Amino acid sequence: MSERLPSLFTRGLAGPAQGDPNSPAEQRSDAKQNFLKSMRPLPTQHYWNVYFDRPAKEQKQGEGDYTAHLEQLGPQIESVQDFWRYNNNTPVEQIKMRESIYLFKAGFKPIWEDRRNINGGSWTFRVPKTIGPEFWNHIQMLAIGEKLQSALDDSDQLCGVGLSVRFNSHLISIWHRDSSKKNSIDGMLACVLEELPAELRPKTDNYFYKKHSDHAGFKAPPALQAVLDSQKRAEAAEAAKASAGAETTEGQPEVTVSAPPA
Repeated sequence: MSERLPSLFTRGLAGPAQGDPNSPAEQRSDAKQNFLKSMRPLPTQHYWNVYFDRPAKEQKQGEGDYTAHLEQLGPQIESVQDFWRYNNNTPVEQIKMRESIYLFKAGFKPIWEDRRNINGGSWTFRVPKTIGPEFWNHIQMLAIGEKLQSALDDSDQLCGVGLSVRFNSHLISIWHRDSSKKNSIDGMLACVLEELPAELRPKTDNYFYKKHSDHAGFKAPPALQAVLDSQKRAEAAEAAKASAGAETTEGQPEVTVSAPPA
């Protein structure tokens, strides 16, 4: 028997017990439904997909086949209405231990070793389960509303956001494509801390940034190892250049400028 997934895009559910169809409450409800149906879809700037992930039950030690248990849920999100339909019908509280849900831009998958993610990294926030769903809502809206993208370096891209369930917390992550962009790393964190309500703002020791390639379970496909090696060489050259510049500045004699005689 297949395991139950979180219910997404719920349609055709039985509603509450039928009351008087001529009552004011019923008429207001009908008017609201007709209004929502008549609204033109408000397109999102990017298309998005929802993925669900659970740990493999039988996975050989050292096996890195992460995609075997990653599943796309529901149709592609193309409008604001699509997003709220997905979000309002996703029971985050029912996601089980070590399971995850992701909202990612079309073209990206929540896999460290994916060709478009391999040079990237993510911020991870450890959030108590009591506020996890609300925190997650805010992070999703920052993503789909392009706030997080606007906080990145011009040459960088937001990949998506994810929520993973642990024993007493939710791990909420924000992925971007280029971990060499310090402006992006700083910008994402500043955006989250500025946009979140004060009661949801995490403490300093409850969030961290990490490159995908620095994770213990990361294993680059042979075909993409050259991409990682190239990035490492570029970062080493940049670090050496910065170090040389600092040494040159430190080695310069101090110049004192005397005021001209009166």
